[in-house]
Amino acid sequence: MTSSTTFQPVLERIAEEIERTPGRGRPADYIPALAACDPRSFGMAVAEPDGTVYGVGEWRRPFSAQSITKVFTLALVLAREGDALWEHVGREPSGNPFNSLVQLEYENGIPRNPFINAGALVVTDRLHTRTGDASGELLSFLRAESGNQDLTFDKEVAASEAGHGDRNAALGHFMASYGNIDNPVPVLLDQYFRQCSIAASCADLALATAFLARHGIRADGTRLLTLSQAKQINAIMLTCGTYDAAGDFAYRVGLPGKSGVGGGIIAVVPGRCTLCVWSPGLDERGNSVAGVAALDRFTTLTGLSVF
Repeated sequence: MTSSTTFQPVLERIAEEIERTPGRGRPADYIPALAACDPRSFGMAVAEPDGTVYGVGEWRRPFSAQSITKVFTLALVLAREGDALWEHVGREPSGNPFNSLVQLEYENGIPRNPFINAGALVVTDRLHTRTGDASGELLSFLRAESGNQDLTFDKEVAASEAGHGDRNAALGHFMASYGNIDNPVPVLLDQYFRQCSIAASCADLALATAFLARHGIRADGTRLLTLSQAKQINAIMLTCGTYDAAGDFAYRVGLPGKSGVGGGIIAVVPGRCTLCVWSPGLDERGNSVAGVAALDRFTTLTGLSVF
């Protein structure tokens, strides 16, 4: 694509193709508040570094961001702690389900990466220690970067997750036994469930992710991350952002990406644009079926990828 070409025709073509796709997966049924979503819903947005946004389908409809928020908490902690963060969480793909306990015991309470649940709990814990309100800090950041002051927590989703959060509680207590959690586990879990419950649209999340396309520069022109730190987050998104399907995602899409079980996926083309796609039907690994297909088509049609 040339710089004078807008993304709108590409998005419209993708939406037409997705509409004709029969299988869309199933919504996350272990979070009751998400189970009722229509798996055929679809929205997609592309944001350019200057804040121009293109969209198609239900691209302005808020949905549950879930694990997509892990990218932003990671950026906020990395900006504050630098490389000291990596003493508490690794940077390697897990190869196991996102809520697995198995690896933690082998690796002495140090999660494999920041995007599996154990790693995200560590990152949220460190942000809470630094700020006194991890979820509030995250919400403020997302409001500023997206330009949408109406973003907020979905109390129903947060309560639903808390009611089905035994595995996350187990992860938190297990890591606390190794001294890798600072805050009381119930406090951490409350912050984490609030963080995951944030509702945002494809437009909001594409804009909020744009600091990674701008190599660490926020929407207001200030620098959040160094060039190296922005590169590091993009790299971890590529290798770990879609759980134990990261290799297949890199193969098909060829972009740093991060999925959530609400059906959203964000992706980054460094220096060029950021994307968010939403469709709540998931595959067996927790990634949006239509979302992955749409991003696959985007990189194929535009030739934009990191490879």
